[in-house]
Amino acid sequence: MAVADAVKVICPTCGQANRVPGSRLAEGPKCGTCGEALADGRVAELDAATHDKITRGDGLPVLVDYWAPWCGPCRTMAPEFAKAAKALSPAVRLMKLNTEDHPQISARVGIRGIPALILYRNGREVARLAGARPATEIVAFARQHGAA
Repeated sequence: MAVADAVKVICPTCGQANRVPGSRLAEGPKCGTCGEALADGRVAELDAATHDKITRGDGLPVLVDYWAPWCGPCRTMAPEFAKAAKALSPAVRLMKLNTEDHPQISARVGIRGIPALILYRNGREVARLAGARPATEIVAFARQHGAA
C-alpha cells in the first residue's frame, strides 16, 4: 500500500486519527485505539472536540446533521438520515451534533435553523441544506456536491 492510498479517518468516539487503506474502507475498519467502527454506515453522535477534529481533518467527506431533541422535524428526519448513511457508506460519513448540548459549535458554523445539514470535505464546508429531507434527497445532495 502506498501512502497516497491511505485515508485519514478520525474516530467519532475517541477522536483518534487512523490511517486506513482506501481499498479497505468497505471492509469495516475499526479504530486502532478504542476499537469502534470507523465507516460502517451508522450515524455517529459528535461532541465539540470530535466535531472539530472530524470536520477539519477527516480524509472522507463528512455530512453533519445539526439538530436538537425538541425539534419535531429533526426527529422525523433521523430515520431518513440513518438510511442515507447506509446508502453513502463508506464513501461519506454521516454524523449528528446536538445543537442544544453544543450551542457554541452551532453559533460558530452559523446554524440559523434546524435541522441543518453541512457537508465538509478536506477541512472545508462544501455545501449546506436546510430543513428535514427524505433519504433520497440527502443522498442526492451529497452526490451533487461530489461527496460520493
